[in-house]
Amino acid sequence: MQTGVGSCDLECFLLDKQVPRAAYYIPEFISEQEEEYLLRQVYNAPKPKWTQLSGRKLQNWGGLPHPRGMVLEKLPSWLQTYTEKISSLGAFGDYSANHVLVNEYKSGEGIMPHEDGPLYYPTVTTISLGSHIVLDFYLPVDRECLEDQQLGSKSEDQRHVFSLLLEPRSLLLLREDLYTRYLHGIRPVMCDTLSHTVANLAQCSASSEETLQRGTRVSLTIRYVPKVLKTSLFFGKGR
Repeated sequence: MQTGVGSCDLECFLLDKQVPRAAYYIPEFISEQEEEYLLRQVYNAPKPKWTQLSGRKLQNWGGLPHPRGMVLEKLPSWLQTYTEKISSLGAFGDYSANHVLVNEYKSGEGIMPHEDGPLYYPTVTTISLGSHIVLDFYLPVDRECLEDQQLGSKSEDQRHVFSLLLEPRSLLLLREDLYTRYLHGIRPVMCDTLSHTVANLAQCSASSEETLQRGTRVSLTIRYVPKVLKTSLFFGKGR
């Protein structure tokens, strides 16, 4: 781990003046050699691990989150190393991450604004590999917003609050209001022109007004699923 960050100094990476609580951005969280290793492992995974979706494809590791509970599957060692490193920062309180979603975004691909939901511990961590991405944050159109006719009628662009530049090898950690009250998404574009709406430019190597061409980005989204089931119980055995 390049930064040598520990649980005691994670707060040093809090973007406390730029954005609502709470976002932590750690540049160069892993080395270039680690990045190459992780990308190699991702693309060496068996083809059945990939699921093709509209706008991206993904791999699911650790189990399939479900309201009834997740049947826990052992993580491969190449992912376990990084779930342990992130858990050691205190990202999930006293718990250890047990689920990893691997997403591949090619240039021009993205994901609509969304929230991660209640199946997970209310913290999400993401390691970016291969290429940058700009992650956009929005006010949600929820029941409260719909009661406010002015806010409920706003377009997606009008509900945009700020963005974060996620550079290769960086770690992003989101919790508190940014996890529970805001939506986040990735616009399906081939390049990003950085502006004042990118709140963490001071922590990045890029600068305002710079245009960055997107390549293929792979993200490791590492989370903790609190509700897990024993396999025997899931299949109705062991009563």
